[in-house]
Amino acid sequence: MDQPILLVVDDDVQLVEMMREFLEPEGFTVEVAHNGATFRAAAPAADLIILDVMLPGGSGFELLKEFRTRSAVPVIMLTAKDNDIDRVVGLEIGADDYVSKPFNPRELVARVRAVLRRTGSESRLTSKLPPTQPGIPSTGSWITVDDVVLDPASRIARCRAQLLDLTSAEFNLLEFLLRKAGRVVGRDELSMAAFGRQDVTKIDRNVDTLVSKLRRKLDPDEVIEFRIKTVRNAGYIYTVTADRGP
Repeated sequence: MDQPILLVVDDDVQLVEMMREFLEPEGFTVEVAHNGATFRAAAPAADLIILDVMLPGGSGFELLKEFRTRSAVPVIMLTAKDNDIDRVVGLEIGADDYVSKPFNPRELVARVRAVLRRTGSESRLTSKLPPTQPGIPSTGSWITVDDVVLDPASRIARCRAQLLDLTSAEFNLLEFLLRKAGRVVGRDELSMAAFGRQDVTKIDRNVDTLVSKLRRKLDPDEVIEFRIKTVRNAGYIYTVTADRGP
């Protein structure tokens, strides 16, 4: 099997070389970019991108926002330690995970493997499509709740027969909520499902941000909580049709 190609985008040359030294023995091919121009040139070939927030001539956020208009390749953001704002902004515009600087090399390797495992092949957008009629029963690995159908194997999800363009964390969150439909789930459970960890100091804001993004993708024209409802002091619940009322 070909080695996954990781694109590391950071202007700190020493840090990038250090990352290459511990990522390549773990079975990854590491490409490097130090600015926006080299990022744009190298990104199409990458299986996963590790993107620093602070870059010369622009921010990683700007590059991520631009990149998300044309690609769903997973992105891990490198953020300043304990900077909640960076994490929230990154999730809002499509990051799949984040690692704080300074970081433990083993943690970064674990995060890369986890994101690649969750996303699988990005052929999910061109794979066999799910059933297109809402309300049909689930077969095989499909999860069906009302007009939403999701296949964990191919990582395809549809709402009202429309293909959803979800990040890895959004897909994981939706899958967990659908499996727990009709039941209240806490933010710690949702954090574990979406990111593979329970960072108790950051759970509330990161999960709330992710839920907000998922709501907009499921129902872009809704101005009230429709499917995913907030349960005060408890978490969230994915409601089924019978519980939604008029």
